[in-house]
Amino acid sequence: MSNKEVKSSAARERDNMITAQTLSEALPYLQRYDGSTIVIKFGGHAMGNSEAMKKFARDVVLMKQCNVHPVIVHGGGPMINEMLDRLKIPSEFIDGKRVSNAEVVEVVEMVLAGRINKGIVQAINAEGGQAVGLSGKDANLMICEKDLKTVIRDGVETTIDLGFVGTPVEVNPDLLLGFVGSDFIPVVAPVGMGRNGETFNVNGDTAAGAIAAAMEADRLLLLTDVDGVKNKAGEVISQITAQEVRDMTASGVISGGMIPKTQTALDAIEHGVRKVVILNGKKDHAVLLELFTEHGAGTLISAS
Repeated sequence: MSNKEVKSSAARERDNMITAQTLSEALPYLQRYDGSTIVIKFGGHAMGNSEAMKKFARDVVLMKQCNVHPVIVHGGGPMINEMLDRLKIPSEFIDGKRVSNAEVVEVVEMVLAGRINKGIVQAINAEGGQAVGLSGKDANLMICEKDLKTVIRDGVETTIDLGFVGTPVEVNPDLLLGFVGSDFIPVVAPVGMGRNGETFNVNGDTAAGAIAAAMEADRLLLLTDVDGVKNKAGEVISQITAQEVRDMTASGVISGGMIPKTQTALDAIEHGVRKVVILNGKKDHAVLLELFTEHGAGTLISAS
């Protein structure tokens, strides 16, 4: 046997030992989450990258195989922008929320509940899972009311109508709860329905938080493009309480695009979700690292 073959054999044995050790170390966490419901907000970088999508899909299938029940809620802002540009329909945003007239919301529903939703379903199925695509309209999953934005302009408080942008006021989780314990993985597009049959565009984080609360999920994972909540020195905080989030927001340490994510976390915890994690979905196997390793990933937010 040549030296090259000996080294190759030794390298394989070393890799196998690392794999076995990793599986062994994951056992307590596999036991911890056995039978748990985990709501995952999927968005950002991974949605537009085929390799990242494949890895995410495989991780989700592995979770299900381990008797952990993922519920995927996705976004799709960049894809909506692309389609609106292609159709020459102008976009307007107010404080990060898309103003959605009847023409815009029709495109939003087409992209979210069509192209994006079925793309995620296809990716999960390709990895051996059994995903089912849904929207907030199915079985009255997400009943919404119009989201009216109040702003101060020239010293005067003004209410702005964002059009068909909705806030969930009633979530009926029976359909999703029916998937828990089954072989199916639900994938939900954040499109809701009004009491008069209107279609509403719902922020993906907001939808995920509302669904997680209604299902009393063990965890809500908010996948984003940053590593987590950072302190004043710019360092990622591994764990933080709800009150610390409020204090850091009031002092300006938590600011910008992190505010709506932490607010989603606070709302979810207040309504029954045990813990929320904000983590970087660009990192390979971020979900598995969070659930099945000692140090997790991102920032874990809890009630106390």
